[in-house]
Amino acid sequence: MSAEPTMKILDDALGKKVLVRLRGGNGIRGVLMGFDAHMNLVLHEAEEIQGETSKKLGDIVVRGDNIILVSPCR
Repeated sequence: MSAEPTMKILDDALGKKVLVRLRGGNGIRGVLMGFDAHMNLVLHEAEEIQGETSKKLGDIVVRGDNIILVSPCR
């Protein structure tokens, strides 16, 4: 399977808020500022989501090998 469609979807999400699901069940929400071929993501104003609570993280890099899902936020 080619990575082209995935990269196009991520490219369309640049500058928009996304929800990232991680291994272990946690999630991170933030504005997608960049990504690379390994699906490492740069998020602006990120916050970690654990159940009903959230913790502000600021600007972060999320390693692609920990990501299960990336979805646009509403």
